[in-house]
This record gives sequence, structure tokens and C-alpha cells, in this order.
Amino acid sequence: MSEVLIERNGPVARLRLNRPKQLHALNTAMCEAMLAALAEWRTDDAVRAILIDHADGRGFCAGGDIRMLAASGAADGVAARAFFHTEYRLDHALFTCAKPTVAFMDGVTMGGGVGLSLPCRYRVATENTRLAMPETGIGLFPDVGGGWYLSRLSGRMGQFLALTGHRLGGAECVKLGLATHYIPSAELAALKAAITAQPDAIAALLADKAEVPEEGAILRHADAIDRLFDSDKLEDVFAALEAEDSDFARATLATLRTKSPQTMKVSLKLLLDGATMPTFEDEMRQEYAVGARVVQRHDFIEGVRAVIVDKDNAPRWDPATPEGVSDHLIDQIFAPLPDGEAWSPA
Repeated sequence: MSEVLIERNGPVARLRLNRPKQLHALNTAMCEAMLAALAEWRTDDAVRAILIDHADGRGFCAGGDIRMLAASGAADGVAARAFFHTEYRLDHALFTCAKPTVAFMDGVTMGGGVGLSLPCRYRVATENTRLAMPETGIGLFPDVGGGWYLSRLSGRMGQFLALTGHRLGGAECVKLGLATHYIPSAELAALKAAITAQPDAIAALLADKAEVPEEGAILRHADAIDRLFDSDKLEDVFAALEAEDSDFARATLATLRTKSPQTMKVSLKLLLDGATMPTFEDEMRQEYAVGARVVQRHDFIEGVRAVIVDKDNAPRWDPATPEGVSDHLIDQIFAPLPDGEAWSPA
């Protein structure tokens, strides 16, 4: 069974993730196949639009092949770097694609699924959408362009999402601008058929099916988030949460205490840099350098052990506290790679 279905239906091309038992998590071969298809469609005048969705099973895309990345990181890291290199090329190809692209985020949309959907011109959320960048819980950081997208959200919402890994519903994705339309999942099959018949009318077809969702719970805390996450220094965020007498602050603090201090600091710097990154290509080049190092560090290997392998949910982070993560360590993680090792677009 092919893990990604590459289809053409007249003027519409389609990428369908097809790894249902893994919630369509990406591996290197899937990314290579999609990248090759995009390269072919980019120069094919007969292709008028590109749809990205999933085939059978739940979820849109739960992320990347974390077990492979951890096994590689514990060894020489070669396979992990190859995956990141190809995945980031795929994300960049979507970001720079001149043809209309539509992602259907119908279900779990995490990590690599965010990387596939957010570059698209149209991003459809449904009542099933659960979007998150939960990487700090396994000693990683919100990559696949997270430094670019999250830093551009209003206020300090991006910093909150990056540190906590909070899951957003479809309505919240629309309100924050991460999705462009909210459409009930029952309408998607007819919508995809209509787009295939009228690829030049995508905007109108989406607008016709779209509903105005409710605000979403997390947005009711936007003012508190802006205040509590105001600093780019992790110690300041912890201090603000500790000083705040509210259920939201206490719950958020408890969440952060389960995350990797090292990669929470990585995440804050990623968003700080990402806000002024000149181009998405520059963003991916930096994220690749950071990922190439973080994937071989203790916290990632330990985080995968605790959350995915042994499932004891008791990772032993090292350093164990924000104060233990030095600025020097973060600078080392963010140092550019030598020219021969650096990421480049396809």
C-alpha cells in the first residue's frame, strides 16, 4: 500500500496521506514522493490547483516519524537529518508554490501536518481539527516553519502555543488566522468534487461552504496570555505565572513544568528570530541547523522514551530547570551550520 497517494483528476492534482495506523505521520519516503510531485506540477500548465488531504482513517497528519528520529538521534543522526532536510524542502516548495493549494485539516494536525498545511493558500478547518505544536513535551521545538507562523500571531499567542503545545480546535484556528475557512466535515466530499470541476472558482466555492465559528475557549484568555507570556526569557514567564492567582495561570504553569526547559528556551528564541526573519527560506535554514543539533541531545531521546516508548510520562530533563539552560548552550544550538552541511531549498 502506498503511504501517499498522488492523483490527477483533470486540472486538479491531489496529495493524499495514506498511513492511517500512524495517523498519517510523515516519513522520508513520503516527503520525497510529494516533493517530486510538486516539482512536476509546478511546470505543468494543465494543473490548475493542488489539494492536500488524507485518505482513510482518522487525523490529517500527526507529525513525523518520531521513533525513527529518536533512534537516529541516539546514533549518528544521519537519517534524522535526511528526514528534516527533505521535509523542510517540501514545506518550502508548498510555501513558494504559485498555483492555488488547499489543505484539508480534518482531524489531528500536528508537527509535520502543520508544516504541510500552513504554507497552503487555503487552509480548511473542521469540527474535527486539533492543531498543535506539542514538541517541547518530547524535547523538540515547533519546527516546519513554526518560528515563522507562530511569531506572526497576534499578541503572545504564538509563544503560548509553542511552549505549552496547547491543542486548538477548528474554530480557534480560523479566529487566529491559522486556517482560512471553517467548513463542516460532512461538506468536504462535495466541496472537493466542486473544486475539481471548477478549479478557477476555489475562493468562491470555499466561501459558499464556510461557516462563521464561535470564538473558541483559548481566545477568552488572550489578554492573560499577552501579559503572562510577555517576556522572551523563560524564567520571566515562569515568574509571571507563579505570581498570578488564577486557575488559568496555575494550569498553564503545571503544563510548562512537564516540558523540556532546554527546548522551551529554544522555542522562545526561534519565535524571537522568526518575527524578523527575511524570508521563509532563511527560516527553514535556521530551523534545520537547530533541529540537526537538538535531535541528538539528551532531552529529545529522553522525551521520546518517556512519552512514546515507555509511556511513563516522566521524562528526566537535563538541565532540569530553566535556570540550568545557559545562554551559551542556546547560542551553540542556533549556530549556523557550515556551508557543506546547511539546508538549501529544492
